[in-house]
Amino acid sequence: MPPWDGGGNVPPALGIAAQLRRRGHRVRFLGHAQQRDTIVEAGFRFTPYAHARPWSSTESVDGLPGAARTFSMFTDRGPGVDLIETAGREAADLIVLDCMSLGALHAAEGAGMRRVVLMHTYRRYLTHSWSRGPIGLLARLKGQNPTRLWNSADLVLVATERSLDPAEEGTLPASVRYVGVVQPTPSPEASAATGGGRARILVSLSTIYYSGQDSALQRIMDGLSDLPVDAIVTTGATVDPDQLRAPGNVELHRNLPHADVMPQVDLVIGHGGHATTMRALAHDLPILIMPMHPMLDQKMIGHSIHAAGAGRVLPRTAAPSQIATAVKQLLEPGAHTSAAARLGARLRAADGATTAANHICALLPTSELGKHRG
Repeated sequence: MPPWDGGGNVPPALGIAAQLRRRGHRVRFLGHAQQRDTIVEAGFRFTPYAHARPWSSTESVDGLPGAARTFSMFTDRGPGVDLIETAGREAADLIVLDCMSLGALHAAEGAGMRRVVLMHTYRRYLTHSWSRGPIGLLARLKGQNPTRLWNSADLVLVATERSLDPAEEGTLPASVRYVGVVQPTPSPEASAATGGGRARILVSLSTIYYSGQDSALQRIMDGLSDLPVDAIVTTGATVDPDQLRAPGNVELHRNLPHADVMPQVDLVIGHGGHATTMRALAHDLPILIMPMHPMLDQKMIGHSIHAAGAGRVLPRTAAPSQIATAVKQLLEPGAHTSAAARLGARLRAADGATTAANHICALLPTSELGKHRG
């Protein structure tokens, strides 16, 4: 499994890998060197890229140089070189590849490897926005047509809630399977609204660097400062908490496990990242979404949550007064709380990791059960 160092793409890969390991399969990862601790702590073998260009999701991507660095990372041929070399040293029965790692996908296709593509967000975003935008254009210039690379794979796993993914036009390719969100499933008790007393809010924007994220966090806190609420704000590695002014009703943290916090809150304010959004819904929580980047999936995810009635969307530049008004509306019992609960029940009923593993195992040689390498 060669992932890239992103935000929401690694947890689904780890979740599926854990399910495969429980079935007796051997799984190893290729990735950027800084991912070693996360992957090794999860109990998997890890090999760092040797030929990939340096990349860190916490570094600035401002301006043309930053954009060029980001675009080049997705089409970098280096991960493909590492994939071929690693498979040459220790053969793999099947390769599971991140849908955005186009250089690795291209190399695997050229080598005739059996491969599975993992889509960790809405398929509609990938096929109608990402692949048709600047990254897709650069990829095609390099001979890495995203649509061809996805459709030529043995299997494409879409790890999201299909009812939220904007409707596809026409028939899906035969290789595509919606497996559901891959995330730890909270118990129904943990997903219940806190009820009573002062409302509690979790504020968490992206773990990836986006220009203006610090000022967006400050405006959110300013908007909450005069409300009868208590808030927990996590900044991640990209924003220094010391640079923010936290009002008295806000706890400010750099990192805090969301699985521990979400059962204790009534509302989430996020950026529309797939992982955080789906985890909030799995806890029956309505969401206020403020997308941090116009070219990414955050805007589409936000609009899908709004269309489902489980939240609202504001621009990242929204004024504190706008944020306060939206928060007050979302904290009032109403259709949005019922919609979030319906989606939460659907997400908790699904087991994306198990379903994905079932599809992957169907491709593996049955005579080698317990000895496969992924």
